[in-house]
Amino acid sequence: MVVTVLALVVVQTLLVAGAHFLLYPKMPWPDLARVPEVILLSQFVLYGVIFAIMHRLLRLRAGGFWEPLRWNWPSSSWLGFLCGGALLYFVLAGFSMVLPIPKHLPIDQFFETPRQASIMSVFAVTLAPLMEELFFRGFLYPVLARRLGMVASILLTAAAFGLLHGAQLKYSWAVFIIFLVGLALTIVRAVTKSVAASFLIHVGYNGTLSVLLFVGTDGFRHLEKLNQ
Repeated sequence: MVVTVLALVVVQTLLVAGAHFLLYPKMPWPDLARVPEVILLSQFVLYGVIFAIMHRLLRLRAGGFWEPLRWNWPSSSWLGFLCGGALLYFVLAGFSMVLPIPKHLPIDQFFETPRQASIMSVFAVTLAPLMEELFFRGFLYPVLARRLGMVASILLTAAAFGLLHGAQLKYSWAVFIIFLVGLALTIVRAVTKSVAASFLIHVGYNGTLSVLLFVGTDGFRHLEKLNQ
């Protein structure tokens, strides 16, 4: 976790500097750090750094990567987990309607143009769920479970997962929804002993949201509908 925070600072600083000198020489650095494309590129590079560190650590400590992480792909029921993620989305979307969630959130900046929305949607169903599941359900959960037991580790992992998205959601009640998502994902990981299972549910959840956004905005051509 310490390495992740340090890598985030270093990667974002280097990419903002590169964007300033190569693409946006007149834009102040603080403004560049809030450009969605720069943020997503920083996240992409950061994920690569984190994955390399996790892979190296497990290879040294456990002699492998996917097996020690309990990836355990559910070959016969993978579609069911995807559908479970979609169902989870609809249940929590209905619940969120009764919560005082602000209409406009910082994450909205990633849906201001069709290009940004497309990149964010692809990111949301590929690298984001993969790396978040490897980090939270693959690394964090088993460490906590060995020391604190299943129930406490499930709650703490879900809380950490929710806080990761806090800034994007203005630390509003929307973070509680993400906590519930993390709760469901970690329970699935604990019960099935499979990070791949929680990954598939995560993809199903994010994928359902992305598809609904795509359809609701006519293929991201009318993003103004998101503000209606």
